[in-house]
Amino acid sequence: MTYSLLFAGLWGVWMVSWGVAAAWASKPAARPPNREELFHWGVLTVGSVLLFLNFRTGRRDMLWSTPDAYEWALFVLAVAGLVFTWWARIHLGTLWSGRVTRKADHRIVDTGPYGLVRHPIYTGLIAAMLATALLRPGLFGIAGVGLIALSFVIKLRLEERFLMEELGPEYAGYRKRVPALVPFWPMRG
Repeated sequence: MTYSLLFAGLWGVWMVSWGVAAAWASKPAARPPNREELFHWGVLTVGSVLLFLNFRTGRRDMLWSTPDAYEWALFVLAVAGLVFTWWARIHLGTLWSGRVTRKADHRIVDTGPYGLVRHPIYTGLIAAMLATALLRPGLFGIAGVGLIALSFVIKLRLEERFLMEELGPEYAGYRKRVPALVPFWPMRG
């Protein structure tokens, strides 16, 4: 079995399970206008297409070759990233949303993965996508992951601005205590 097939299976299982779990989310009480999220979705789409195209090119387009042990380490990193996303999603419970929202019973969750970073789902996805791109290191994949990471930064800025307005000083305190994407990173806010 090739590593590409392992990665495809891993992502397939994650995407199907993630989509099915969307049924557990509670209804939003407030959200910013749809147009505010359009840029994030556009950048995410372009990055995802580039990451996919990276696997459509031949091995001759790879920037370097990847030995077996390296590929296993990348697979473990991808699994760890996706497990981190699920830990965060389960920890949020019905407060989870794929869009920027405030739920009727919204509260600050600052335990579990949310005690390490404010956006653990984005952190896990970036780690898993980086591992996926490095399996077949090419310009499309690296550019794709860069755009995907940028899309998450765009979304988290919108999300944090919205939650500051909706939840006020309590969210501001959380922002001061916990880094945004990288655990133990000294920069906050």
